Amino acid sequence: MTMPQWFSAWSAKAAIKYLKCLIWLGALIPVSRLIYLGVTDGLGANPVEFIERSTGTWALVFLLLSLSITPLRHLTQQAWLIAVRRLLGLWMFAYACLHVTTYLWLDYQFDWADIVKDIVKHPYVLVGAAALLLTLPLAATSNQRAIKALKQRWKILHKLVYVIGVLVLLHFWWLVKKDVTEPVIYSLVFALLIALRWLPFSNNRKS
Repeated sequence: MTMPQWFSAWSAKAAIKYLKCLIWLGALIPVSRLIYLGVTDGLGANPVEFIERSTGTWALVFLLLSLSITPLRHLTQQAWLIAVRRLLGLWMFAYACLHVTTYLWLDYQFDWADIVKDIVKHPYVLVGAAALLLTLPLAATSNQRAIKALKQRWKILHKLVYVIGVLVLLHFWWLVKKDVTEPVIYSLVFALLIALRWLPFSNNRKS
């Protein structure tokens, strides 16, 4: 390995390390904020709903961040960016689990009869549950051993992220009753990321 190649490899490793540290710090801020607001009685008149909305929103944010890595990699020509995509996806899964746990535990105290009634009354809950179930195989295979074992099937499996994105946005749209500003913004961002992922680089992939 020549000196420029060695320096480039070292720079990429250092960038990955620092970016992962920033992601960890950034990802811990929302949950730390919830803990602080809970201790200081700052969660508002409906604390459970506040926690549900917050954790659900951050799950969506991390989903969109993970989807942004591929177009960002192509735009910047920095291949090492792909190394942080799995971490962003795992944080999406973590906040999705917190979101669902808040619903099952704090909202309904694991009263399955009432939960079934709520699902019948509000089908968006079922859509959200479907999105979470689809994230389970993605989280379980987010490691090098699974990538080596599944080979090309790993890429096919992880294309479920697009289905998850659609289900999450549908869940959000269905949940919001009057002000649809946030669902519109997140939907536009999702559509833009999908367009950037496929349209500008399709010719490059074919070549």
